[in-house]
Amino acid sequence: MPDTALDPFDPFDPFASAAVITMARQGRMPRPLDLPAALRPRDVVQAYAVQDLVVRERGEIAGWKVGAASHQALPARAALTRDSVWVAAGDGAVRLPTAGFAVLGVEAEWVYGLRADLPPRAAPYSPAEVLAAVGSVRAGIEVCDTRYAAWGQQDEWSRLADQACHGALIVGSGTEDVEALDAMAQSVVLTINGAVAAQSAGWNNPAGDPLRLLTWLANVGAHSLGGLQAGQWVTTGSCTGTILVAPGTTVVADFPGLGHAELKLA
Repeated sequence: MPDTALDPFDPFDPFASAAVITMARQGRMPRPLDLPAALRPRDVVQAYAVQDLVVRERGEIAGWKVGAASHQALPARAALTRDSVWVAAGDGAVRLPTAGFAVLGVEAEWVYGLRADLPPRAAPYSPAEVLAAVGSVRAGIEVCDTRYAAWGQQDEWSRLADQACHGALIVGSGTEDVEALDAMAQSVVLTINGAVAAQSAGWNNPAGDPLRLLTWLANVGAHSLGGLQAGQWVTTGSCTGTILVAPGTTVVADFPGLGHAELKLA
């Protein structure tokens, strides 16, 4: 992430943009949202400024999402507030009310659970130091949503400002034997109402090694919101692509040898 300082001579107002997105998220204005051109961020600095304001208004940070378009691409992140993170009890299912969602897009994801803080510091954390702060790896399901008028039709900065299309994160079962895992060899099966909707015999995330994403988040991405903290969850992008579903659907993300997450959309 580049220098996060806004240009003081730029007329863009991140507070006005964040207020509109926040009201849409809280149901205090009609959805879907057509964000006026003057309130659309024009670069990554403006997008994160808006996103951070939205997150601070929504409450305590319970997790993060981080991803990248390719192995070489600069990652992008969104902070997730406690009202959108659901942790399953054991192997049980999470029942998610869908009232207020505009879109229900589901993805199987690899989720890190942090057991130690990784606060901002001058010297970058090594991947080994970051991995040592991980207490568990879990199977997860992200539910994607949008506050905007059309799914996938906005520019990248508007999507990033809106918490990168985040709707909810479901954290399922997993393991605390973190160092024994090989993400790049991990297979996954995503089922929708009992039928296989997507599967992969190996790692199928364009960003590559999820530890690269977590290390970037610790060293750069999370700094403007105080860094990473113990107890937070970090989901590292889709292993199956996004599949649009309807209320009443049951979704299971199975990571053989790791764990599974089950979601019932009410």
